[in-house]
Amino acid sequence: EDVDIPSRRVLITGATGLLGRAVFKEFNENNWNAVGCGYRRAQPRFEHVNLLDSIAVHDIVHDFQPHVIVHCAAERRPDVVEGQPDAASQLNVAASANLAKEAAGVGAFLIYISTDYVFDGTSPPYKETDAPNPLNLYGKTKLEGEKAVLENNEDTAVLRIPVLYGEVERLEESAVTVMFDKVQFSNKSANMDHWQQRFPTNVKDVAAVCRQLAEKRMLDPSIKGTFHWSGNEQMTKYEMACAIADAFNLPSSHLRPITDSPVVGALRPRNAQLDCSKLEMLGIGQRTPFRAGIRESLWPFLVDKRWRQTVFH
Repeated sequence: EDVDIPSRRVLITGATGLLGRAVFKEFNENNWNAVGCGYRRAQPRFEHVNLLDSIAVHDIVHDFQPHVIVHCAAERRPDVVEGQPDAASQLNVAASANLAKEAAGVGAFLIYISTDYVFDGTSPPYKETDAPNPLNLYGKTKLEGEKAVLENNEDTAVLRIPVLYGEVERLEESAVTVMFDKVQFSNKSANMDHWQQRFPTNVKDVAAVCRQLAEKRMLDPSIKGTFHWSGNEQMTKYEMACAIADAFNLPSSHLRPITDSPVVGALRPRNAQLDCSKLEMLGIGQRTPFRAGIRESLWPFLVDKRWRQTVFH
């Protein structure tokens, strides 16, 4: 039998990661021919490509000839970036610049995933035209990456997004889901940051935005430049933890709000809320309510199975 392979081709970097998996699934389920590449966890599902190897990157881009490339791969852990600045810069800046060149070479539309951490968090909400001022090295490398891709390929879209959560393989994959054990094990009190204002965003929603952006771009070449997407529920980590407890009918009295600014680790912006009206005006966007999204993401990690039976059966 002839298998109908869709004619629209998309290449996803970082396809093994939390966001990349969601992006791959979104395109794959919406009649795109999607190829994902990864590094440590690539086989057997995805192509094994080291993004620092310019020949390997050239080969996959030229062999596959994608119409769209969604560049999800990055070192996105601020404290890791501080400790390994050269490696982070290689991946977040140099590899991104090279990918932009290769995309230009085959006429592919590149979507570069960036971060709200390009802003210092002193005067939210931030529009795409507001001046960035990253507080930490992670934000700096992602901002340098933005500049590098736009210099090498003017037909790029930069998509800035905030803290992500979704269907994780391990709780540590997201700064949101990693809190679940502290919520579940209520026999000991847990300090939770109640200073930094966050906008937790479901990777499924970001994936939908990437696909909608790509499809709009196929019809309209003026779709390029910088865009913002974010969930619209403002929460501190403490408030997220309480919402997680609430979603699973768990106690939250052991969670303690800490209202001082954190003194350890990379500096974080107090409130880097993104203004998403530019995408909304294009008719692009999707938002999953936090409680619904977090329940779907976390219930496989629920320790108390009795509760799971009452809710899901």
